[in-house]
Amino acid sequence: MNFKKINLAIIGSGRWGFNHVRTAKSLLEANQITVFDTNKAAEEKIRELNSEIKFTSDISNILSDESINAVIIATPAETHFEIAKKCLESGKNVLVEKPITLHVDEAQKLYDLSVNNNLKLMVGHVLLYHPAVLKIKEEMESGKIGKLQYIYSNRLNLGAIRSEENILWSFAPHDISIMQFFTDSYPTDITAKGEDFIQNGIEDTTLTYLEYPTGVRGHIFVSWLHPFKEQRLVVIGEKGMYVFEDSLKTDKLKFYDKGFKKVDGEFQKFDNDFESIEFEAKMPLGEEHLHFYNSILNNTTPRTDGKHALEVLRILDSATKELKKGKE
Repeated sequence: MNFKKINLAIIGSGRWGFNHVRTAKSLLEANQITVFDTNKAAEEKIRELNSEIKFTSDISNILSDESINAVIIATPAETHFEIAKKCLESGKNVLVEKPITLHVDEAQKLYDLSVNNNLKLMVGHVLLYHPAVLKIKEEMESGKIGKLQYIYSNRLNLGAIRSEENILWSFAPHDISIMQFFTDSYPTDITAKGEDFIQNGIEDTTLTYLEYPTGVRGHIFVSWLHPFKEQRLVVIGEKGMYVFEDSLKTDKLKFYDKGFKKVDGEFQKFDNDFESIEFEAKMPLGEEHLHFYNSILNNTTPRTDGKHALEVLRILDSATKELKKGKE
């Protein structure tokens, strides 16, 4: 596919930002990419990757460049609002890393600004571009597991402790976005509990419980205080269950023919072996980029658009209030 009409700027080239740069380089010509960072050492890193990628340490060079029609923001979360606002006001389509902002009212302003200026606003909920998650959604819609009943996710690791955000804001947006995607609805009730063992006031582990109007229930367990890495998503329906474990080397996505059915007025268990489900071996970040570019070129609504991002942020905000309420 030809993306010569896309001229991309990437704002921030830290660990995850550099992943965006490498991904963009694999999809676009190097001279279609401009990188902004205030760290001069980042320029050398970009030059080593490809000398034709443009680099600037002055963000006004991006905002004033009318040829740039797409911007990816990969800076600390507290800077997202101001940078995204300036980009949208400058006529740029924006993909901003999660969380879109730290405050619901700011996310609403960005969404309104994108709508009023007829621009794309997309958030980097990258798991909604993972082929395994899309495969589950496809098979759910085909009726393979029947009525959806329950979803739970564990995202656990002995991870890098952060001081600017707690584990809920660091890990849970991925899983909230998946539950929103699978249920196509907004929770009627949100509860959350967590503990701050390492740093006072910054939760290391949280458990969030969501109730949806269709009767679907979900819980999200996230922790960076865990002895081993686990990324497990379980989707339970009346006819079977999916288990997606991205941390495994093989059999990442499995379908379990297990559950209960009513026979002559009594519930009987069916407990058959699992089958491994094949899915396309595509990189989620690359698929996210392609989706962003296509939404601009074809004027389509991104899967993780501003409305979706706003819903996820509202759930995070409600869960945070529940955490604080529990401490009080």
